[in-house]
Amino acid sequence: MSEGQTPGHRRREAARGLYMISVAAELAGVHPQTLRTYERRGLLTPRRSAGNTRKYSDEDIKRLERIKELAETGLNLAGIRVVLDMDDRVTELAGQLEKARAELKRAREAVADEVAAVHSQYRRELVPFQPHLPARRTTA
Repeated sequence: MSEGQTPGHRRREAARGLYMISVAAELAGVHPQTLRTYERRGLLTPRRSAGNTRKYSDEDIKRLERIKELAETGLNLAGIRVVLDMDDRVTELAGQLEKARAELKRAREAVADEVAAVHSQYRRELVPFQPHLPARRTTA
């Protein structure tokens, strides 16, 4: 990654379709027909070129590796789809949690700034208490 690239830029790069089906199948260690089956079953959705050629991204390759891992544990394709949907949901929720934490941090900082401003204001307005001595009574 070159300097100046943001996390969003890295995600876009990872999602960009780079590999044709034969290369993707080789990278994932599966047969190209298996990739077509996964696509028909909704486990994978590669991008398409202008000529309607499947183009697999680095994210697709990672997903293929996850599918292969789950299949090796004995899960059928329906079970794999459920697990992948849950994985996607967990990833989505983790992103939401991170955003909420960042917002909470900003809110806490803003409150701390407001409290500090109020404290500094009343410190200037405080006057030390000087008890007055009772007046002496004179007896006539």
